[in-house]
Amino acid sequence: MTSIKTLSNHKPILGRAAFLAVVVLAVFLSGCGDKKKDKVVSQIAAKVNKEEITVHQINFVLQQQRALPPEEAASASKQALERLIDQELAVQKAEDQKIDRDPRVLQQIEAARREIISRAYVERIGSGVTKPSPEEIKKYYDANPALFKERRIYNLQELAIEATPAQVEELRAKLQATKDVNEFVGFLNSSGYKFTGNQAVRPAERLPLSSLDKFAKLKDGQAVFNAMPNGAQVVVVAGSRSQPVDEEHARVAIEQFLLNERKRKIVEDDLKALRGAAHIEYVGDYVKGAAKPVQGTAEAVPTKSPLVGEPAAAPAAPVPSATDAAASAAR
Repeated sequence: MTSIKTLSNHKPILGRAAFLAVVVLAVFLSGCGDKKKDKVVSQIAAKVNKEEITVHQINFVLQQQRALPPEEAASASKQALERLIDQELAVQKAEDQKIDRDPRVLQQIEAARREIISRAYVERIGSGVTKPSPEEIKKYYDANPALFKERRIYNLQELAIEATPAQVEELRAKLQATKDVNEFVGFLNSSGYKFTGNQAVRPAERLPLSSLDKFAKLKDGQAVFNAMPNGAQVVVVAGSRSQPVDEEHARVAIEQFLLNERKRKIVEDDLKALRGAAHIEYVGDYVKGAAKPVQGTAEAVPTKSPLVGEPAAAPAAPVPSATDAAASAAR
């Protein structure tokens, strides 16, 4: 009887234990589910109608803003979210109106897709290049005194002149024959030439690298004559001042420049190999392939004085930049 009583007393005890175990397990699972749900919800920053805007989208927008101070991160995040909300509203309305199916829009989307994918490929093949050695950095520094040891800041003034090929030679000869640029400007006005003038201050590293040695040899008041496809360009060194950069301060900038050059070369070689292995056939008006750009020729012309009557500053440089090898070092 005792054993039977003991057995009968254990049944309810085992039942309660099993019930408690189930309850505990249910609570545990429920808690895990809530945490997972909370984690998912925490990635959502806003809901716009039926669409969600996530924290990842905000972070991606912020990544495009370089050098964002930490103290501005919170406000920048909110601003990014508001812009994404406006964007989502515009997208939803555009989809309602079938704008996303417009041929021009589809073409732009495809062009953007190709650009993103090709850029990612280029970045990948360029990511494996090795950094230049200290010896290579020193060699570049010594080989480019106009960028570093003898670096100058140039006050440049430019004349862009419309002219035919025959007139270009006339302009070249006239500039060489005049005693100063003021006289040359008078000739342009009296002869009916159309021209515009610009002025800008540029350090050596903001000049075309291929022309830098030529500019470095010019004295103040001298000019460079460039034959252009639609006329001629005269760039006058109105003034300059010496501002050298030592090797220690130039090292980081040179390293980055040489690294970028290596990436450019490996990408260039890769694309050349891809072209060699591919079957490319030009069709219709493009049978002869893409036309090569006309290269201008530069010639230094001595003059005695800078241009007069030009604005104190121009919105753009008279000549394009070719390298930033010493830009950060010079600041």
